Formats: sequence, structure tokens, C-alpha cells
Amino acid sequence: MRSRQTLVDLFSTFVRFDAETFSGWISDPKLRRSMDQLIKQATEGTSEGFWILYWHKVWQTQTTDLATNHMTAYLQEACYWVARKMALNLAGRQSTADLFQTAIARTRHVLKGFNPQFSSNLKSYAEFAFSNVIKDTLRQQQETDICTDWALLQKVSQKRLVDALTHAGIDTQTIAAYGLAWKCFKHQYAPNNSGTSRKLVRPDGVTWQAIAQTYNAERTSQLISGSACSPDQLEQWLLTAARSVRFFLYSTPISIDAPLPGQEHTGLVDLLPNAEQESLLGILIAQEEVSDRQMQQTQLSQVILDAIAQLEDSMQQLLQAYYGQQMTQQQIAQLLNMPQYTISRRLASLKKTLLKALACWSQDTLHISVTSDVLSSMSAVLEEWLTVHYQPADPS
Repeated sequence: MRSRQTLVDLFSTFVRFDAETFSGWISDPKLRRSMDQLIKQATEGTSEGFWILYWHKVWQTQTTDLATNHMTAYLQEACYWVARKMALNLAGRQSTADLFQTAIARTRHVLKGFNPQFSSNLKSYAEFAFSNVIKDTLRQQQETDICTDWALLQKVSQKRLVDALTHAGIDTQTIAAYGLAWKCFKHQYAPNNSGTSRKLVRPDGVTWQAIAQTYNAERTSQLISGSACSPDQLEQWLLTAARSVRFFLYSTPISIDAPLPGQEHTGLVDLLPNAEQESLLGILIAQEEVSDRQMQQTQLSQVILDAIAQLEDSMQQLLQAYYGQQMTQQQIAQLLNMPQYTISRRLASLKKTLLKALACWSQDTLHISVTSDVLSSMSAVLEEWLTVHYQPADPS
């Protein structure tokens, strides 16, 4: 894979696949013009790190897609290498291109979790986040593949059901009716054998009659309008809901740079609205913030290093084995002649200790309230920091 060299290329080009393999970079004219104009406005030379901070800030404050598109372009390489590695591990069951599209579609999720106050390396954080996105998607796909329609309806949450029906283009009133039918199904169809929960069979006639009776009794108080329904009609509704959920969890992602049907030179990205460029004042303010972020990141590293230094030698050696030598928990357990779950617990305890030190520092120094979202972001940053810190030096 040929690396991109210029700042303009980094923030305006996208991976092109040919027969599921990387074949080059596609340049988006709108994004290229955007970067050209902004670089010309900057009074001093700007770095890659500066534009990461700049576009992340714009992404947080603007409602247009321009910043998202620039950041999506920037994260192409990180996403590609994660997808390629996982495709190799899956031994051909999923292609690199499919996994790449699955992950890159969640760029907004990555940007939401990234906190420049804690980490300056967006690519490293993105690799961690994209990996989790792919793993979670594969888990959902596996669960979706092995479940019958009736099992899927038993497992799905109400929010996921509504999201799936909305994604399928179903109107609000119909979604409400489907949702009530689903609740009645959940209430009346409760198989006793949990061992076959993924292979639930179609409810019998008696159960369908009970579902219909419950629905028709509840519809007048829970729905704005709607006539009485037969068991057959409710079954068709629920099958439609199951198909919507299955497609929602296992849909085929579409690249924003893919050509539209019948328009070889026009992609989805060309239809996205452009945005007004940030003023030169905004650029200068962002430049001033870069030095502040770098200072905070230096302090963050020192906080973690100090916390590690206070650990027992055996705990420091465990971190070195897991992150530095990249040994699995099972390999470490065999080396130390102890159960694997003991290693897992010790690693979890170590991370908890380091995370606590990080949280206290953020409260005292950055005056950040430690919420669940902040802790989740810190945990991801800590994992990234440990991976980078213990990574063996490049011999070249």
C-alpha cells in the first residue's frame, strides 16, 4: 500500500479497491480544494497533528459533513490495515474490502470517542476503535446468522427494533403497530427450553390466537389508530420486522466514494453539501491550542509512567510481557504456571489502578468531571498508550 505524502492527500483521498484488494487512491476534488484553501490561509507551516486537531474541532462544532469527510479520508490507512489484519485472521471468511467498509462507516463513532486532551495519536486510537467496531459487527452478524426469525425477535431490544424499522423506511404509525405486535409476541411466546433459544420455531396456532387477542385488546389504548388484526396479519408484520432487523444488523456498507449507478464520475461524496471554511482567526486559535494539547499529553504520559513505577516488579513484568512481548494471557499463564483467569484478573486490576491515576489527574489538572463516557474514553486512551509505549523499537 503506497502511503500518502502530502497534507492535502492525507485529508482528501480515499482507498480504491479492485477485486477486494487495494489498488490506489481516489482524490475527491471538493476536499482537495478545501484543504488547498485552508493551507494557503495559514500564516505558518502546519503539521499533520495540527489539522487533526483543527478538523476534529470543526467536527464537534459544525453540523455539515465537511469535517467528517476530511477525517474519514485521513483515517483510510488506519482502517485499511485493521481490516486487512482481521481478514487474514478470518482466513477468507470476510474480505478486507468488506471489513474496511464496515469499519469506515463508523468514523463518527471513532471521532466521538477520541479526546485530544488525552491522546495526540488519532491513528492509534482509531485502530483500536475500528478493531472493536469490526469485532462487534462480526459478533452481531454471527448471532443474526444462527438465529431463526422468532429467536431474533425474542433477542432484539425495542430500541434496535425501532431503529431497524426506521432504517427500512417504515412510517411512524406503522412502526408503532409493529412495536405493539412485537410486545404481544414477547409476552405470549415464552418457550421454556432456553437451550434452543437460537432455534426457536414458529409459534403454534394457540399462541398466535393469544397474540392476536392481546394486540386487539391493547391497540385502542396504545395506538392512535388501527383496526383489529388477525393472527395471519400479525405474523406477516413480525416476519417483516425480523427481516428489517436482520438487514439492519447485517447490511452491506456503501463507500462514499463509490460511483452512483450510471454515473461513473459521480459518487455519493459529490452529493454531500459543502461548508463554509473556518476563518483565519479560527485557524490561528487552533494553532495556539496545539501547544497546550502537547503539554497536556506530555503530562498525561508522565502520570501513567509514575503510576507504573509504583507497581510491584512482578506487575510491571506482566505489563511488559502482555504489551511488549505481545504474549497472550494463556501463554503468560503457562510461563508462570498459574490459571489463565488469574492473569486476566491481574491485568484488569492493573488497568483499573492506572485508570484511577489518570482519572484523578484529569479532575485535578483539567477539571474534567469523570462521567461514564469520560472513563470509557480514558480506558481506550490508556489501552492505546500502553500498546504504543511497550511496542518494541523499530530496528531500522
